[in-house]
Amino acid sequence: MNEYERTASCITQVTQREPYLTGEGVIVAVLDSGIDYFLPEFRKGNETRILAIWDQSASPDEQAGLLPPQGYNIGVLYTREMINEALALGREEGAKKVPVFDYSGHGTAVTAVAAGTDSGVATGADILVVKLGTSSPEGFPRTTQLMRGIDFCVKLGVELNRPVALNISFGNTYGDHQGNSLLERFIDNASEIGRSVIVVGSGNEGTSNGHTAGVALSQKRVEFSIAAYETGMSVQLWKYAQDIMDMTLVSPSGERVIFPLSGENTARTVRQRLENTTLLCYLGEPLPYNMTQEIFIDMIPQDTYVDSGVWSIVLSPVNVVTGEYRFYLPSYAVRNRGTGFFLPTPEMTLTIPSTARRAVTVGAYDVSLRSYADFSGRGYVYRYDGGRSDTVGEGQIVADVKPELLAPGVNITVPMPNGGYEQVSGTSFAVPFVTGAAALMMEWGIVRGNDRFLYGERVKALLVKGTKVLPGAPNRPNSQAGWGTLCLERSLPRG
Repeated sequence: MNEYERTASCITQVTQREPYLTGEGVIVAVLDSGIDYFLPEFRKGNETRILAIWDQSASPDEQAGLLPPQGYNIGVLYTREMINEALALGREEGAKKVPVFDYSGHGTAVTAVAAGTDSGVATGADILVVKLGTSSPEGFPRTTQLMRGIDFCVKLGVELNRPVALNISFGNTYGDHQGNSLLERFIDNASEIGRSVIVVGSGNEGTSNGHTAGVALSQKRVEFSIAAYETGMSVQLWKYAQDIMDMTLVSPSGERVIFPLSGENTARTVRQRLENTTLLCYLGEPLPYNMTQEIFIDMIPQDTYVDSGVWSIVLSPVNVVTGEYRFYLPSYAVRNRGTGFFLPTPEMTLTIPSTARRAVTVGAYDVSLRSYADFSGRGYVYRYDGGRSDTVGEGQIVADVKPELLAPGVNITVPMPNGGYEQVSGTSFAVPFVTGAAALMMEWGIVRGNDRFLYGERVKALLVKGTKVLPGAPNRPNSQAGWGTLCLERSLPRG
């Protein structure tokens, strides 16, 4: 399965011939929805390849010996020995001993691509699974749960003195998309612990109509549609704090309310009502770790649904320097079809936490067509720099590139819990190709002694160095494909 995709990514070239890499000695950690550990994909003979499963959604039972990992206070840690005992009992009885289930199948699929015995990239790596706790309405695990999971994985790598490749195949749209959130900064810090690589998907918001941006040097009207039967909606506005402007919201019937952002300089919450929708508007201020200002509008229906139709936000400059603004709606997965901006901007549609600076951010492409997958979240190549003399172009300077590279993410064949296979698409399934590739690189470098510093930013740099140009995107780097498509063979620093 996925042999074509692995060959296109120059993975087969180093696993089926010299240096015959398998990922042995490396840990592939997947933080997701769980795993069907009974599948042959995660076994070697009759024994599991899973080092441990931390089910954050489970309730500890001290009397039964079901406890969280040492130093943590949620969930239950199931060891390799416990999983092997469950396998020996068979699925029906074994599931009672280790009751870990993957109800969505997402975690099972991602783990199989990264490290499955038959269809994966790092077929000899040990697997570490963190089943994340209860999700928010957007399907995004609580930030603290994900942070605990990352912390656990990198610290276990240090304890066992082994390199770890972490796979994060999900995200949401909340944040300034410049790497400044608590979670993104945590990932940056965690990436410096031990010998690890953290790989994150760029998301599937590229064509979702959930983002728009522009410059408001004069009055600017931004229109968006709310489809029927939306039980709630939120809108984020991010702008530079030095840009002073007022904001007016206009309902489908023409009712309007003004939020004077040019007034007080302290964060505050304002409640207003338009038609049958209550607007709870948080007027933020810069934080110690973020220079940008957040304006968050929570749209709460008085009855069952938010008023449908065309809504407008009018930005009225008072004293602006850059005039730049960026609006975001919730993820496409939680919006009804038809809800979105009328003039969307595909750039900066990366999901959080893929904008973490030290993460390897992965977008998706279609191997069979050799084309960019348009749903893939797009990022940035340049950051605004005020027109300094050393800039490239007016007011821009070369800085971080997101995504760094693309991997196969269209019609990927994956196993399903309880058996069977299906084809899936999304950046979620592009990420594990890169996670597995990172594990193979660390095996070659660290485990085999060819390069004991082959982790972190060095892995990212070599992944970028080995990329191939995607047809249709010859100028590198660019906001869609980053530096190009994954080619592991070219990334290995061999003579």
